[in-house]
Order: sequence, then structure tokens, then C-alpha cells
Amino acid sequence: MFSRLTRPQAVAVCALPVVALLATAVFAPLPFSVAQPGLTANVLGENKGTEVITISGAPVRDTEGQLRMTTIEATSPDTRVTLPDVIDSWFRTDQAVMPRDSVYPSGDSVKEIERHNEKQMKESQDAATQAALGYLGLEDKDVEVSLKLADVGGPSAGLLFSLGIVDKLDGDGTGGDLTGGRVIAGTGTIDAAGRVGAVGGVALKTQAAKRDGATVFLVPKAECGDARAELPKGLRLIPVTTLKSTVSSLVALETGKGSVPSC
Repeated sequence: MFSRLTRPQAVAVCALPVVALLATAVFAPLPFSVAQPGLTANVLGENKGTEVITISGAPVRDTEGQLRMTTIEATSPDTRVTLPDVIDSWFRTDQAVMPRDSVYPSGDSVKEIERHNEKQMKESQDAATQAALGYLGLEDKDVEVSLKLADVGGPSAGLLFSLGIVDKLDGDGTGGDLTGGRVIAGTGTIDAAGRVGAVGGVALKTQAAKRDGATVFLVPKAECGDARAELPKGLRLIPVTTLKSTVSSLVALETGKGSVPSC
């Protein structure tokens, strides 16, 4: 036997599943990571007490200035990111919401992701060494380069590694520093032929660069728009496409001779 519900009672009963659904949606984990500006490291100096770049088999210059690689810090792949977290990050300039698959390989465990990132870093370091020595006309068999950067994974430091090797071995080519004594930061992958590739999170990386004293930021040309989006005041963007053109831009910036591209 059924009793008839009044209209308010019927609305209330019908609303219960909707409320439950909304509550579930609010607190359900979402396939996103929340990222923020991460650490930076001067590849011309030490990181955690160890020289980042060590070279043997060729004379090494004393350098001034800094070349700072930049990173982002993202929530770990097993962290629950919910709708309130996403909404909060949308209204902040020091955080970004990124699809988890764009930050971490899909379906991998935390340990597998760590191994993947370490592998990418090693491959990036090898490519950076080949690109730098190739640019300088040197052979791997004659010059040995060791690159060490603790607690950082992925390939996005490749360009800065190459520039650090070039600065330590050749500077600007005329006895001066490639940095011109500045604090220069940047990001970008690199292949053995010296081609610079795009990376993620450049708007956050510019914030990390400015925080740590940089006045110039090297950004893959394809990501100029992203870098301009939240560009800190006083930070100059230089778009880059190859190691050779990046060195030329830095020399032009140092000497005042030649053009320096801008985003």
C-alpha cells in the first residue's frame, strides 16, 4: 500500500539522489595534478654539495653568473585531487591544474614513474653532452662530461645542461662568460643535434626563476604565449629553437652587438 506524497515531499525525495551525486562529485578524486613553482639549480655551480657539471679531458674555465634550470612541483600521482582543489587552483597565479597524464605516465606506479623520470633525465644528459660537444667541435672520446642533479627527473633541463658545458669550456668564444655575469634561467629539452623542444609548466617556471634572482628566461619558442601569461615583472623572455641560436642570443645580449629575439 502506498501513500501519496505532497509536492514538497516529492521534491525533497527527488532531490536526495541529486544531493548525494553532487556530494560524491565534490569529494571524488579527479585525474589532475596541482603544480606550483619548484626548485631551481645553477648548473654552473653545486647542487647539494656536488658540482652539477664535471669535465675532464679539456681545460675548464672559471665562470661568473648563473645558468639556472627550473622545475615545477606537482602533487604525487597517488595524491587525491578533488573538485575544491581544482577550483582553488584556478583562481591562483602560483598554482596550475594539469592533467595527471601530462605530468606522469598513465597507469604507472609511483616507483615506476620515478624510474621513468630518472631514465628521461639520463637520456637528456647524454643528449645535452652530445649537443654541446658537437657545437664546440669536440669528440666524446676526448672529453668526458659528468652531470649530476639530485632529486630532479625528466628531460626539461637539457638546454641548460648544454649551455653550462659550453660556458665551462668556451664561454662566449672570446674569453667572456656566456651569461655576461647575469642570473639566467630557462627550460627546454634538447636532442643530440642541438634542437630545443617544448616542455610543460613554463608559466610556473618563470615564477621560480624570478624568485631565485633571474633577470632573463630562455623559453622554447613554441611556448612564448604560455610564458607571457603570468610573466613576473622584470623578467626578460628570450625564445629559443636551437643550442646554436641560444648561444648567439646570449652573446648578443652580453656584447650589445646583434639582435636578441623576444617573445
